[in-house]
Amino acid sequence: MEELNYEFEKLGDIIDICISSDHKFGTDAFLLSDYANIRRKDTACDLGTGCGIIPLLWFRNPAKSPKFVWAVDIQSKAIKQLNISIEKNNLKDKIKAVKGDLKNIKELGLPLGEFDLVTCNPPYKINGAGIISETDSEKIARHETMCNIDDVVYAASRLLKFGGRLCICQRPERLLDVMEAMRKYKIEPKRLRFVQKKGNTAPWLFLIEGKQGSKPFLKVEEPFIIQNEKGDFSKELQDIYFNF
Repeated sequence: MEELNYEFEKLGDIIDICISSDHKFGTDAFLLSDYANIRRKDTACDLGTGCGIIPLLWFRNPAKSPKFVWAVDIQSKAIKQLNISIEKNNLKDKIKAVKGDLKNIKELGLPLGEFDLVTCNPPYKINGAGIISETDSEKIARHETMCNIDDVVYAASRLLKFGGRLCICQRPERLLDVMEAMRKYKIEPKRLRFVQKKGNTAPWLFLIEGKQGSKPFLKVEEPFIIQNEKGDFSKELQDIYFNF
């Protein structure tokens, strides 16, 4: 097996995350982890977890951490990194890393129909669209080579209990794809928030929450602004990064 070259990065005072050139994270993971509004009683699943950034962020504050999290990824190196993080942070009784294909969700050993929350930071680009990323890990993370939005939402629909929530981040041009997939699998879009670099710029990301079996009603929230007028992180982004 190819050697894994990695290092640790701090996520607050008590959590360290194992990262590598193949599996790291960006601002969108922080935004999605916060948007999901995890609760202490929740059993959650993060699909396409990569290095496990979203589950690990949920455990930065023990007083607010969820009951249990399953983290699924198809890439062996990603799961190996996450297991290193789980071991280092003594989270074996809180996070379970699962290597597998979310398209075969029934075969992964997860408790179907029992999850309060499913999250996914999916590939943003349709397979074959745009500049193809160089490494295999980048292709899988950024392009729909191994799964697409329909696959993600179907998997979530099998995992969620009635009233359970699915939270996804995606590029604005994929908004209709996400909402159509949600309704196809009886997950009603309930909240939508666009993310803008500044108040006068077009959105570069959106965050959406759907609820299993819910009645139609979509709340469009005020935009999330990344930078203030001085070009520094906005207060809301600083709170997500540092005040958890």
